[in-house]
Amino acid sequence: MTPDARPLVLVVDDFEDNRMLYATYLGAQGFRVEEAVDGLDAVAKGTALVPDVIVMDLALPGVDGWEATRRLKENASTSHIPIIALTGHSLESHAERARAVRCDAFLVKPCLPETLLAKIRELLGGAK
Repeated sequence: MTPDARPLVLVVDDFEDNRMLYATYLGAQGFRVEEAVDGLDAVAKGTALVPDVIVMDLALPGVDGWEATRRLKENASTSHIPIIALTGHSLESHAERARAVRCDAFLVKPCLPETLLAKIRELLGGAK
């Protein structure tokens, strides 16, 4: 059996409706999608699955998205994965903090799925 070569996106959000919206849209656009519900889940799945890109909410219960991103970027096996901060935190200081923990992009909610798709494609170098 041939492994699925479609890019894998890990969508991290504590709100099921948000995860479902983005996962359904990205799946329809040809991506494989996995979901995580909080920062610990994101780190565990990011490490186990090594997705092509991670879409990370920053306001998560327990281990938040800032800390999850920091942990993923400090891990040699996951540090190369592009992480898109997708958050309701809209101040410039939040974008600066996201860059400080090494997020590769910063998008503010509400975010159209098409905008997220464009950013994913940009980070993947135009793949799918």
